[in-house]
Amino acid sequence: DSDPPILTPWGGGDGCNVNWSPWHDRLHRHLLQRPELLPKGQAILLAVSGGQDSMALLGLARDLACRHQWMLHVWHGNHGWHGAAQRSCDELKAWCQKQDVVILSDTANPEDVDSEAKAREWRYDCLETTAKRLQAVVATAHTATDRTETLLLQMARGTDLRGLCSLREQRPLRDHSANGVQLSRPMLIFQRNNTAEICRALNLPTWIDPTNTSPSFARNRIRNEVLPVLDAIYPGCDARMSNLSERLSKIQEIQQELVDQHLKEIETSNQKLRELMKNSSLDVRRILMNRWITQQGAPQLNANELDHLCRRLGAHQPPGRADLAKGWQISWTKHSLKLDAPKSK
Repeated sequence: DSDPPILTPWGGGDGCNVNWSPWHDRLHRHLLQRPELLPKGQAILLAVSGGQDSMALLGLARDLACRHQWMLHVWHGNHGWHGAAQRSCDELKAWCQKQDVVILSDTANPEDVDSEAKAREWRYDCLETTAKRLQAVVATAHTATDRTETLLLQMARGTDLRGLCSLREQRPLRDHSANGVQLSRPMLIFQRNNTAEICRALNLPTWIDPTNTSPSFARNRIRNEVLPVLDAIYPGCDARMSNLSERLSKIQEIQQELVDQHLKEIETSNQKLRELMKNSSLDVRRILMNRWITQQGAPQLNANELDHLCRRLGAHQPPGRADLAKGWQISWTKHSLKLDAPKSK
């Protein structure tokens, strides 16, 4: 679905004069319906790579900042993955300065971010530190197309319901920190072809990262090889799959709320929790265990790890212990269940 890039002057009656386009209108109306995503008067930290998606977000946010009274900041992370990375960073900084937009940046040691997972962890560490200092909401430019790619990747890897709806509009930046920095994804109402049109309509520069075409990254192969084939067979399938992920997220939220209510009733009793695990079906046990571990701040288990652990927690299984990621341990007897955090060094 594509809107014509028509720009018309719009003052809004509040002195905030911008060239108003259908893209501005769509995002503005969405934020009026979901004001918690980018609250009025809030400091907003935009994660901007320089690619078309993040530049589209920056262009729209720049124009809407006065209307929503945002204190806008840009953060750029330089992974150092290619020879032009520093030049792109410098050029983005110069452009932001011309737009009177505050830009902050961090540069990684390439050896520390040699995988997608490590790079993402580094970015989120930097964003969390910066956002806490600014008391800001973090906004990323994930689109509906990104959500479709994530859905396909998670299905291929093997996941549970949570993994199928992982790109939500808003969540804590860190899963274990419900009261910490919030992460918002206001661009999920757009698809990748929309952001290209936004950049053209608003005359926004973009910086192409050559690693986005590298087949060594699984997401790039989904984007460049798998999705085009699926779209040729079923045109528009990426939008439908993104909508499916959104519907699944609503189901997961309902499920999570019910589980939280149940766990709250027994939160002070490991014995009651153990009894609940023993007397529940394997499917219910997975849901309870997944949520309980997350609430305690332990690392998320993948689908296979969760299944194996929950089978060992059945009614007729012996006492045991299991090592989780990052030094966490879980142990159980016939009558108790215990989760231990890593010991301080």
